Amino acid sequence: MDARRGGCFGEVVSATHDGGFFGPVVRGVRGVMLPAQWEALNDRVPGGAPSRCIRNFRAAAGLEQAGHEGFCFQDSDLYKWLEAAAYQLCLGPDPGLEALADGAVALIAQAQAEDGYLDTYYQLNDIGKRWTNLKDDHELYVAGHLMEAAVAYYQATGKDALLDVAQRCARHIISVLGPEEGKKRGVPGHPEIELALCRLYDATGREEYLRLAAFFIHERGRSPNWFVLEQARLGRAYDGGGTYGFTYAQHHRPLQEQETLEGHAVRALYLLCGAADVALRTGDAALMGAVKRLFRNAAQRRMYVTGGVGSSHLGEAFTLDYDLPSDTAYAETCASVALVMLCRRLLEDAVSGEYADVMERALYNACLAGMSLDMTRFFYVNPLACDPAASRLDGRKKHVLPTRPAWFGCACCPPNLARLLSSLARYAVSAKDDAVAVHLYVQGEYAVRVGGAEVALTLRTEYPRDGAVRLALGRGAYDVLLRVPGWCKSYTLERDGQAVQAPPRDGYARLAGPFDGTEVTLRLDMPPRRAYMNARAAEEAGRVALMRGPLVFCLEERDNGPALHQLILPRDAAIAYEDAPGLPGGMALKAKGLRERPAGEALYPDAPGERAEADLAFIPYYAWANRGENEMRVWVRE
Repeated sequence: MDARRGGCFGEVVSATHDGGFFGPVVRGVRGVMLPAQWEALNDRVPGGAPSRCIRNFRAAAGLEQAGHEGFCFQDSDLYKWLEAAAYQLCLGPDPGLEALADGAVALIAQAQAEDGYLDTYYQLNDIGKRWTNLKDDHELYVAGHLMEAAVAYYQATGKDALLDVAQRCARHIISVLGPEEGKKRGVPGHPEIELALCRLYDATGREEYLRLAAFFIHERGRSPNWFVLEQARLGRAYDGGGTYGFTYAQHHRPLQEQETLEGHAVRALYLLCGAADVALRTGDAALMGAVKRLFRNAAQRRMYVTGGVGSSHLGEAFTLDYDLPSDTAYAETCASVALVMLCRRLLEDAVSGEYADVMERALYNACLAGMSLDMTRFFYVNPLACDPAASRLDGRKKHVLPTRPAWFGCACCPPNLARLLSSLARYAVSAKDDAVAVHLYVQGEYAVRVGGAEVALTLRTEYPRDGAVRLALGRGAYDVLLRVPGWCKSYTLERDGQAVQAPPRDGYARLAGPFDGTEVTLRLDMPPRRAYMNARAAEEAGRVALMRGPLVFCLEERDNGPALHQLILPRDAAIAYEDAPGLPGGMALKAKGLRERPAGEALYPDAPGERAEADLAFIPYYAWANRGENEMRVWVRE
């Protein structure tokens, strides 16, 4: 067994990120986020909601007397932390971090039951009731995060203790669930284990893991509905209607029969990730077709301009096509992370800008907005408009916070961000057939396995601050695919200083090899531009958002004064980009606009208010809420 095959980041065998836009971010995960999150997991964050995660494991291991506290999925916070730590160790050694992770692994192993079961919620409450409520209690979701962490940690360190724990857990699950006689035909209430089983299959070659993943995907939504039978055995009425009915957990019909992506956004996207993984490994074209159909429904009709998904706080869910309200948006950070994960899987099937453009949009906007610039505070919800007074007083908007908390009781998002940002190499570069594909322009040194050989790629850029990307291509007989983003209307390409013509196909310009230290320069033109809401969307019709490159920009009260809804951007106003070291994100878009003043005190005057000139300043959306409470707005009247 060799769980290291494929490298830490898929076809990227190794990587380092030493500068550019993401270099400080990736270093910040190691130096700030992981230490701070470790403190949170140990309940040592002043003012933060208690986690009790480590304490639950200590109690399950018999090291202290305590009942379970926190959510039923609390264990997964530690597993995601470990996965992020593993990716950091892939990027470079850190004896202190590795020692901390080794201690966590030893605690997890000590907590595992003799038969392989591992879930502190049931171990500390009533283990006799395990596997009786798959709909609600997240046992399979938690086990999936254990498996992901185990594979990543073995690939990073070669240590197999956590991989052994994960396999014992997987074998126990296989003994309980599946299509065979005497087993429960249950499926996860919260998808996640499907994609994790595929990773475990890749690592070990054990076919039973892939078979169980495929069973979970194909059994979901079939009749008789497992969750109806299960809830009846628990004496609970469950008719499948309402916010938390069948669509909430995507079991209203089999996946391949679904036409729109429904329900809880994170669950829906994790399900598509698992389905894509199964399809890629089994060659199931019909299943992959369903994944792509549902992805397009979300990306083309249900995704915010920021790459956020999930428009309602009720069920943290998708609602209907073109329903994208700004000030009541949910757009959970985890949902955008899941969207990035799905796009990367679709790129394994077909290298296409359709997937990479969405991946980039979600990463640079909705994902990065989920954390403060100092990487110590986090958003669960990512709105596109926020009025602090409304958040306090309007019950419909209480989920929309004007500042980021230090920690949450439900803390799925911070460690999810940590593992995504630590594994950017996997999303930036991949190999397919005889070509290296560069999807995201993340500065770094990469070693990529392509066509049976390992080749070196060095990428230097300040993207997205500017559009110049320089690559040094190591020796080898391979081609290079360079993504030309859909927003880019013109670009130039040079090979060893000579201009070359390489019209994009499916969003990528292809340069034929072989290469041997070849220097390639791609220059993407990225002027400020306007993005319009589709007129089918009632909430923001007639408004405009500003973008530059992959970044969405927003207005903040600190720069533009209160009552941002009064501001207007004339259609013919010039928009200028500025480096702005004094503003969050260090970038700004400036324009001459208007402010509509109230027409007196009458609630319904018979004439509009007067308009006065106003200087408008937009900062990157990901950088909002870093200067205390203030209003924010992405969409502005034109």
